[in-house]
Amino acid sequence: MLLIIAGALMLLFALDLFGVKAVGRLVPRPPASFGRVVRRSARTTSALTPALVGFATVLVPCGVTLSVELVAITSGSPVAGAAVMAGFVLGTAPLFTVLGYLFRRAAGSVSAHLRSLTGVVVLTVAVWTITSALQAGGWVSFGTDARPAVAAAEPPAGPRAQAASDAPVRSDASGKQILTLTVTDFYETTAFAAKAGVPTELVLRGKDAGGCARAFTIPAMGVREIVKENGDTAGDLGTPKAGTLRFSCAMGMQTGVIDFA
Repeated sequence: MLLIIAGALMLLFALDLFGVKAVGRLVPRPPASFGRVVRRSARTTSALTPALVGFATVLVPCGVTLSVELVAITSGSPVAGAAVMAGFVLGTAPLFTVLGYLFRRAAGSVSAHLRSLTGVVVLTVAVWTITSALQAGGWVSFGTDARPAVAAAEPPAGPRAQAASDAPVRSDASGKQILTLTVTDFYETTAFAAKAGVPTELVLRGKDAGGCARAFTIPAMGVREIVKENGDTAGDLGTPKAGTLRFSCAMGMQTGVIDFA
């Protein structure tokens, strides 16, 4: 919900930059006195000014920043939370330093179009943020496989049984349905077709897993797991009824579905 609110705010900012008068009263604005202080400070030649203004941007309702702030808060530790935010600032500082330099060098040639260009960037980030929020909340899933992984007609036996243990959908000797999701830097299977009314277990198989894909969630069931870098993490899904179960990384960037029928 925080990401949706942040995306909606950025959408208002973008429309305001495009000159849409209808949103003028809806856009939150800082006090005029604050704006005058910032403009006076930005005109100074002090080397600290760009750094101070840059540090203030952590207060901007950006989807990526909010996601990292949520990670910091949910760590439950002031020290761990500070470490998360410090890593985020240090990791993004080089990119923003380069961007700031390029914008400053190009200010003369693009100043007439800078407002519109900024609006395009803000609008793009707003759409991305809202899309990620909807996926992280488990309401929608984009980019899933057109052909879902299904179980074989009969469980294999003999030498083929070991190879079948890596199959995305299989059944063990007791009749339990096992779904295996291989996690690297992404989810290798993003759509499963499974049987409803059957005891089901989900195995998260890390293979050099990294990035936000390791923070696996099933929002509808309150499932939150950190996938092992290498190894299996098993979770019981109970006996699901017919329907669609959506999963995603914690940031809503990578998603998938399990269709029970």
